[in-house]
Amino acid sequence: MTDLKWWQTAVFYQIYPRSFADGNGDGIGDVKGMIEKLDYLKSLGIDALWLSPHYPSPNFDCGYDISNYTDVDPEYGTLAEFKQFLDEAHRRNIRVILDMVLNHTSDQHAWFIESRSSRDNPKRDWYVWHDGKDGMPPNNWYSTFGGSAWEYDETTDSYYYHFFFKQQPDLNWRNPEVKKAMFDACRFWLEMGVDGFRLDAIGTIYEEEDLRDQDSGVTQEELFRRSKDIENPEQNKEIGELWEEMFRYQHDLPGIHDLMRELREVIEEYPDRMLVGETDEISFYGTGDDELQMVFNFPMLRTEHLTPNWVRENQKTRLALLPELAWPCNTLSNHDSPRVYNRWGDGKNNDALARLNLVLLLTLKGTPFLYNGEEVGMADYLITDVNFMRDQLALFYYDLATKLGGETAEAAAMLAAANSRDKNRTPTQWANTANAGFSPAGVTTWLPVNPNYAEGFNVADQEKDPNSLLNFYRKGIALRRATPALVSGGYQPVNEDDQNVLAYVRSGSHEHCLVVLNFSAEPQQVSFRLAVESVRTLFSTHARPVGEPDLDGLTLQPFEALILEMK
Repeated sequence: MTDLKWWQTAVFYQIYPRSFADGNGDGIGDVKGMIEKLDYLKSLGIDALWLSPHYPSPNFDCGYDISNYTDVDPEYGTLAEFKQFLDEAHRRNIRVILDMVLNHTSDQHAWFIESRSSRDNPKRDWYVWHDGKDGMPPNNWYSTFGGSAWEYDETTDSYYYHFFFKQQPDLNWRNPEVKKAMFDACRFWLEMGVDGFRLDAIGTIYEEEDLRDQDSGVTQEELFRRSKDIENPEQNKEIGELWEEMFRYQHDLPGIHDLMRELREVIEEYPDRMLVGETDEISFYGTGDDELQMVFNFPMLRTEHLTPNWVRENQKTRLALLPELAWPCNTLSNHDSPRVYNRWGDGKNNDALARLNLVLLLTLKGTPFLYNGEEVGMADYLITDVNFMRDQLALFYYDLATKLGGETAEAAAMLAAANSRDKNRTPTQWANTANAGFSPAGVTTWLPVNPNYAEGFNVADQEKDPNSLLNFYRKGIALRRATPALVSGGYQPVNEDDQNVLAYVRSGSHEHCLVVLNFSAEPQQVSFRLAVESVRTLFSTHARPVGEPDLDGLTLQPFEALILEMK
């Protein structure tokens, strides 16, 4: 593995700063709390951290509306404290990458305040402004978060463009001054020693300049109504195609790749830095070494159930599309999606499935990304009281359900809770104490704490139990680090017709591992026709019979994950 880069061998861990660790006892996670938890992260086996936005922000969109790209939000701490965090992470051989939001700023950013002040302001062209037509917006484009993509500003009697909320005006990347300012912001953190960036929503950076109308033939409200009543895959596909048609002029335009190549050049001014994009578009790899180092394998998540056939087909398609020098990247959850424990659980065997799915993530070809809290089985917590909802997307769904869907307040609140990202952003559960040990007793946390911390879903209780999910994470990560074939080896599926068991070989130059995952609640008998001289058990979620495993007749326990070394 000596020829691999650090980001190819690393296990990444996403920290959502607001919910990770409250170091000063005010109910909000902060830099001080992150510093205090670095030894915990080291003990878990984490090699690299991805921080969701830590910059100053009005927090309309939970930090993804940035008002200053070169500072730390006072709620989280100071720039000096962040530098201490970075240095302490590096001292433990833990890399740190930051979320970089390139598409838009907050409407409270000094740049936008200037831009909207007058038509002749020097920063006017730093954002996308257009006059309307007969008292209407420039065209019929929508914001992905609902309503028109154009917001009227009476100060200059014109409209500004926003792909997301109106509080997040899009930057005009066709202006060289914008490009320079944003690249300089990246350099600011790179100079400090940050190891790279996760690039937020990069596909939306450019939109068609001619402002032609989209012609999907439906309104956004109609699509929302139809989305509520999906009954089969065909309907889901049809709605997806209509969404794509609706936004076809607003994302993934060709010019983005020239920009990514320029950003890659900025990154390469500094040794050993990297970029990973919030996109699943293979095209962002470029030739494999001239755009982004990695993009996420989000297609694997677009299913209600992870099954052997689904994962097998995903890997077959995904790996075949990659350029020769490109490196895969896999995840099962993040701050925008439901948590692993319940999303991929069945309600009865969630713990066993969580272990199985961790082994899957750690043994697929590519770099794995974990999300804070999933190592103790944190689950989604539906917040149905509108007064406690913090995700504006949840409030949007609530208003939509009441206004368009004719739902009762209770039904609308349930719909909002289910679609909210609050449910998977609740405070990390550190102990079986008040506020799950996240904040002191008597403090109101920024989001309610999931009460299941009292049922053993917390770090302190699981530290004491050698068979806990937390200690299983430690064992799995350690096994990956100690087994080169699982990090750098090739991938070859076997027994591809098996509906219940997923199996594949990871082969290195001197090592071959057979990964066998039983996705069934029933024991399974499997056999493998592989030409090997010897086999030994490297790892299993269940007790295995003594002696060398017999590839001609393996019995797998329900939800067993088995890794065999073959020579």
